[in-house]
Amino acid sequence: MLPTIPRELRGARDRAMLLIGFAGGLRRSELVGFDHGRDDTINSAGWVQVVDEGLLLTLRRKTGWREVEIARGSAPETCPATALSHWLNEAQIDFGPLFTAVSRDDLRSTGARLSDKHVARLVKSCAETAGLDPRQYSAHSLRAGLDKSAKAAGPCFRQHDPARSTQKQRFPPQPHQSR
Repeated sequence: MLPTIPRELRGARDRAMLLIGFAGGLRRSELVGFDHGRDDTINSAGWVQVVDEGLLLTLRRKTGWREVEIARGSAPETCPATALSHWLNEAQIDFGPLFTAVSRDDLRSTGARLSDKHVARLVKSCAETAGLDPRQYSAHSLRAGLDKSAKAAGPCFRQHDPARSTQKQRFPPQPHQSR
């Protein structure tokens, strides 16, 4: 579905969202809830760090913090870290929501966080443009697609299971703030 995405600013955002959503097996609310930095906004669901090895996603969950590591892709066109870096550079985002709306003229980021419904519309739109039946795809397809790929790859591909997590928490859980 990636070849169906245009190469302008909106396309850079959408490409990064699809690649990170699939590679991380993320829920749509997690994907649009990311901020650029740790404490950028009150309604943040976490933040993303671009590191040498790829991406480190830190997610706020009801049970505490969870980290997801996404390795760099084998090709620049399918690398989540490359796509995110390109989006951040082109949109000039260095603070606040990671995935934001784009102006009508497709020249700048508005700074407004996208809703999770955007992810659902994006997946359906890309599927339809690729000649697939959009009724067969949803935002959950990103999460389910990773699971299918993991099972097909066999024992060398392991998906992170939060219930049996052995990943260390680099940042301590923060106290819940009432709003």
